[in-house]
Amino acid sequence: MAAAQPNSVGTPPIIVGHGLHGAVISFDASGGWGTITSDSGDEIAFHCTAIADGSRDIAIGAVVRFDLGAGRMGRWEATAIEVA
Repeated sequence: MAAAQPNSVGTPPIIVGHGLHGAVISFDASGGWGTITSDSGDEIAFHCTAIADGSRDIAIGAVVRFDLGAGRMGRWEATAIEVA
């Protein structure tokens, strides 16, 4: 899994979940935001910059593995997203 990148002030992000699984249920390529439904049923937001391979695009319905961490908007977001 990709290493967590420091945030804008150089400190590592807070990660509260590793190796979680789910599926992409929405993705707006123009804004870069999407939503994953985890295997436990939670809906988790993500930004395209959290896609681990750097592609900035992901298909709706893709089964993914991800971490859960503190996001940009003061909420928990998916990070280090990899297509499983």
